[in-house]
Amino acid sequence: MLLDWLVEFKIYLKKLRLRQKIRTKLAIWHFFGNPSSELKIVGVTGTKGKTTTTTLLYRIAIALGYKAGLIGTVENIINGERIPTSFTTPEPSELNRLLNKMVGQGCEWVFMEVSSQGIDQGRIAGLTFFGGVFTNLTHDHLDYHKTFENYFEAKKKFFHSLSSHAFALSNADDLYGKRMLEDIKAHKYFYGFENPADFGGQVNRLDFKGLEIKAGNDVLHSTLLGKFNAYNILAVWNTCKLLGFDMERVKKILEDVQPPRGRFEHFTAANGVLVVVDYAHAPDPLEKIIAAVKGVKDKNGKLISVFGCGGDRDSLKRPKMGKIGASESDIAIFTTDNPRSEDPEKIIEDMKTGLTQDELKKVTVILDRREAIREGVKLAQKGDVLLVAGKGHETYQDIKGVKSHFDDLEELRNAFS
Repeated sequence: MLLDWLVEFKIYLKKLRLRQKIRTKLAIWHFFGNPSSELKIVGVTGTKGKTTTTTLLYRIAIALGYKAGLIGTVENIINGERIPTSFTTPEPSELNRLLNKMVGQGCEWVFMEVSSQGIDQGRIAGLTFFGGVFTNLTHDHLDYHKTFENYFEAKKKFFHSLSSHAFALSNADDLYGKRMLEDIKAHKYFYGFENPADFGGQVNRLDFKGLEIKAGNDVLHSTLLGKFNAYNILAVWNTCKLLGFDMERVKKILEDVQPPRGRFEHFTAANGVLVVVDYAHAPDPLEKIIAAVKGVKDKNGKLISVFGCGGDRDSLKRPKMGKIGASESDIAIFTTDNPRSEDPEKIIEDMKTGLTQDELKKVTVILDRREAIREGVKLAQKGDVLLVAGKGHETYQDIKGVKSHFDDLEELRNAFS
């Protein structure tokens, strides 16, 4: 109870500070001019896919010869210059500095992840968006929003803020895709593989070599893996179409464009094990990444998953993630993610809640994440897939308020060497 109260109090204080920053930001814009009026900003929001979608759009724009900026979870980039980031959507003062710098460097396009917290806290207040993209909505961030409806409404605020000159592109196959664009002023478009959409698609091939997608009359190829990436590619392709890009050149660029750090990042070890690192840290993304991995692994190969759940965050998703990992993996190694101030053993016990005896037999608990990864490496044989999920691009582990260097991909390469 005390921990819950402290979390609530911290969120309350943060909102108070942000209100003052927003007032300061709007005053700056009033005096100096709004930098977003000189940029074409495309915002991408949703539970999953924001980072991949914005990163691919940025890389395509750069490859086409445009000057462009990227604002997101993994990194902020201005014409190739990488700038460290602390928030998916920066706080108002930092966001204002970034956008002004982009204007100063002649950027035409900016591709920006728009988080639900960023929307709710007014971090994007006053920005003029050229367009917005919705990817999907699943269970996440309820430690902050409290209810799923609040989470949905936060996302919807972004689309309500778009002007009648902007476009809004939404996933027609998502349960909330249509509802997300109801009663907005922007021009509405939908993409999808299953339901009727303005921009329909079809997955022709999905395997370890990548994807082949039919989008309208075009056939697209990508080295990205998994059905969820098929949705990301379809969203990117049609966003580029709405932006007026040279689509023949975009098609060629998509063939070689790489995913962002820690998003289905993979390599094949010398012993024939396929190794996958992904940021999946909620039930739906974990389920999707496991399904994608199972879709490309050898028929007789095993799936070995290594993952945990973060501390001081939504505890309701822990048993769900534990169930998914234990039921869908041949071997599931439960370990620490970022336990923060919580007891790691308590987090693991939450993850084991509701598991059947057969599922428990497949679970090994190793609290030390480095040792858990090494155990996964030791167990994996040729034809198996070793999935390490939860941290993705992160290069630290947060334990009892201390952040220590920890990189899943680095640990895996060391363990296989």
